Amino acid sequence: MKKVIAALAVTGILLSGPINSEAALGDQTLKANMKHQDVVELQGVLQKKGFFNSNHRSTYFGASTKRAVMNFQKKNGLRADGIVGANTYKALSLTKKTSSQVKAASSKTPSTLVSVAKKYTGVPYVWGGNTPKGFDCSGFLKYVFKEGAETSIPRTVADIYNKGTKVSSPQVGDIVFFQTYKKGASHAGIYIGGNKFIHSSSSKGVTTTSLDNSYWSQRYLGAKRIIN
Repeated sequence: MKKVIAALAVTGILLSGPINSEAALGDQTLKANMKHQDVVELQGVLQKKGFFNSNHRSTYFGASTKRAVMNFQKKNGLRADGIVGANTYKALSLTKKTSSQVKAASSKTPSTLVSVAKKYTGVPYVWGGNTPKGFDCSGFLKYVFKEGAETSIPRTVADIYNKGTKVSSPQVGDIVFFQTYKKGASHAGIYIGGNKFIHSSSSKGVTTTSLDNSYWSQRYLGAKRIIN
């Protein structure tokens, strides 16, 4: 018997305490302080089940999300640790992503976002437009971020401006903002590098413009980073 125990200890099968299957699942596990697109889906499911009360969903797994998960776990007889692993995924009726699916999701980079944006070059400007048949400036951003980064952003420029992290110098994939017909952010585009940005212009539709352009340079407000 002693030999068996020793062998188990050497192979790592014998542990000092109970196995926490929720916390030992690796990259696919969702837990507090993580930032991942799957958190948005998690919050939506918890909301439908009456455990997540906030109308604001994001990729961040914060205190309110953890509390909702713990309440759900208690209700369903699970270990209430606030960690979404195999057992909690199953109880939520969510399909746990494989490592290859997670890798595919993480391949959505700022460069991917820019590539998606560029393919809509020439689409006409349409007030209130949010499809490839016609975009206004914020409709274009929302559509491209959904397709190119699997990220949901607000519908208006003013609301987008209140989201994300302010940066001193834009990098590829950041959103650049401008003050045009009213005080505050009222126009925006995606920075593509080379001091240029792509946007839906009321005069040209989806087009690429230099930040040095005399009209836009005088109205530039700054940049925000939505995706890392």
